[in-house]
Amino acid sequence: MRHYLLVGADGRPYHSTIPGTVGGHRVSKIYGRLDCPSALRTIAAGGYVRHRVFFADVPTAVAAGYRPCAACLPDAYRQWKARR
Repeated sequence: MRHYLLVGADGRPYHSTIPGTVGGHRVSKIYGRLDCPSALRTIAAGGYVRHRVFFADVPTAVAAGYRPCAACLPDAYRQWKARR
């Protein structure tokens, strides 16, 4: 059985048998889709991977203090920005 390292709502990592549905960047506290073009470009250029984290779902990422990515989640980002 495969195990995945996810981050919980408390910001702590835990092992799961179910993969995460969204990825994030630990330093910038941004979450987004796993196929985010911006994240994939950065990974291809050799960056980002060391600080990459994964969440079970969007509510968990938000509870952990992460904000939506402007590139792959523009509507969620605009809503987040409007609340600031």
